[in-house]
Amino acid sequence: MLQRADERLEWLEADGLGGFASGTASGIRTRRYHALLLAATTPPTGRMVLVSGFDAWVQTPTGQYALSAQRYAPNMIYPDGASRLEQFDAEPWPRWRYRLADGSVVEQELFVPHGRAAVALSWRLVAPSPGVTLRLRPFFAGRDYHALHHENGAFQFTPERAGERLIWRPYPGVPPIASRTNASYAHEPTWYRRFLYSEEQARGLDALEDLASPGVLTWDLSAAEAVWVLQAIRDGDDSGTGPEEDGGAVTLVERWRQAERGRRVFASRLHRAADAYLVRRGDGQTIIAGYPWFTDWGRDTFIALRGLCLAGDRLDAARDILLAWAAAVSQGMLPNRFPDHGEAPEFNAVDASLWYAVAVHEYLATAPDDAAVAARLRGAVDAILAGYAAGTRFGIRADADGLLAAGEPGVQLTWMDAKVGDWVVTPRIGKPVEVQALWLNALAAAGQWSAQWTGLLARGRAAFAARFWNEARGCLYDVVDVDHRGGAVDAALRPNQILAVGGLPIAVLDGARARQVVDTVERTLLTPLGLRSLAADEPGYTPHYGGDGRTRDAAYHQGTVWPWLLGPFVDAWVRVRGGGADVRHEARSRFLVPLLAHLDDAGLGHISEIADGDPPHTPRGCPFQAWSVGEALRLDRLLR
Repeated sequence: MLQRADERLEWLEADGLGGFASGTASGIRTRRYHALLLAATTPPTGRMVLVSGFDAWVQTPTGQYALSAQRYAPNMIYPDGASRLEQFDAEPWPRWRYRLADGSVVEQELFVPHGRAAVALSWRLVAPSPGVTLRLRPFFAGRDYHALHHENGAFQFTPERAGERLIWRPYPGVPPIASRTNASYAHEPTWYRRFLYSEEQARGLDALEDLASPGVLTWDLSAAEAVWVLQAIRDGDDSGTGPEEDGGAVTLVERWRQAERGRRVFASRLHRAADAYLVRRGDGQTIIAGYPWFTDWGRDTFIALRGLCLAGDRLDAARDILLAWAAAVSQGMLPNRFPDHGEAPEFNAVDASLWYAVAVHEYLATAPDDAAVAARLRGAVDAILAGYAAGTRFGIRADADGLLAAGEPGVQLTWMDAKVGDWVVTPRIGKPVEVQALWLNALAAAGQWSAQWTGLLARGRAAFAARFWNEARGCLYDVVDVDHRGGAVDAALRPNQILAVGGLPIAVLDGARARQVVDTVERTLLTPLGLRSLAADEPGYTPHYGGDGRTRDAAYHQGTVWPWLLGPFVDAWVRVRGGGADVRHEARSRFLVPLLAHLDDAGLGHISEIADGDPPHTPRGCPFQAWSVGEALRLDRLLR
């Protein structure tokens, strides 16, 4: 699909290991995360930026023309390659078409082969003509992907040479970088200084970087396609290539290209997007919460899994992920972040374990029978419920009324989890409404195989119906028993209540009240990109998400729009109208189609993490977000 050459439009090529290549349609890097070779050294974590980018020029008989552009401090674009960009296409992988002043046309493409910490680039003349050469200067880093790189004397510029293969070892402890190409190489080491990343600057972060350029690659573009392969060398492999990758660079790129064309046959653009978030962890799989800066998180994994894996027809991945997390249950809780080797688990989510129980329920209802797998997953759910019923960390416990109490000062336990220093922006201590919906759904799921949960479920449902209704506003309270004070309520109009009606296997509110909740949420919170996290007329509403870290975190759940919430909302909207074919068709037209238009904005082919609460609802946060894509995929199936 043709896209305009806009630096707001970002592309992503994920490698299935946690690493990726990314950038903008214009070619101007705007984030510290934009890179050609960004590898996960301990998949899917330990990410490092190895090669950030390049400058490229084409020499024809009529002159020299740049095919690249960089932003330098204070705010200068050089060279002027973006001005020659005629067309950008993000699918099946990024492709740029440059038209030069003499009429020559050069096409550049880039793709990441799945399962390899590598990237392949190529350039070709659309109409070959004599006397055309391509020169390129790579920009190397060798840093943690959250950091920035600065000029220093320790960088090792000189590569090892072996035929068409060059290997750089920039710093001790950094993976060596293997380059394979059909170009000639001239060693001309230098530093390029003060690259300016505008998105980092807008986020109030350090935004200047220096990059090392070891030399110049030169191709005779008149003679053949120019190809360049970059690969992070694995531990114990000094060659930079496996035995299956023997042959010249041209052969290697064509082999990878054909393999990727065959692999990238997806049922829809959403299915294609889903593929980016499923990555390797050990011998199994996991879900990356979002690109470019998130890794795999518990809550995000279980929300996203229902769409990415179940609606996306990846049941084997769902099984592997759920089984991997089953072993991590501790006192009824799952960690909100999968602990890497030597790290202490972070148990700071009341809802992650409950989302896991919902995901298990839906997996078992969908997957082929496997008694051993089912027993392990049901055992994990029983352990979660037993821990919560008995009482566990952070005041999480089943109360006498059957509802789930949770929270203590200084801890953010729900998905509205922004925290600045010791300040929890939306503490929600007590009995949050969506936590009750999840708790009651988990009890109902486990009640299908164990009668021990039916009594607690009955008490909880009765208490929910009696205690959460806000007659004055025709909706549900966001929290009851606030700060564990009996009868205290938080009446802020937030989207969490929608999960009592839709988005989960059973609705815990029905009838006229359920319809009122849906109508109230639609009237006050709905936008084309999702639901606002706070109604615009509420105290503390923040219409725009931006500024430094503190300002952004303060706005995160105070009006900012969340696309993933459109899934529960539309499910609820359809349910209260009877769920017929006409209703589903209307819902697809009114809600899903506008959301899918976002596939051509911000993170191309994907759906952003968040957006501004006020029009025009500018996309913010991660441009590639797993649960946003997952819920859109789940909706796509629901509304058939």
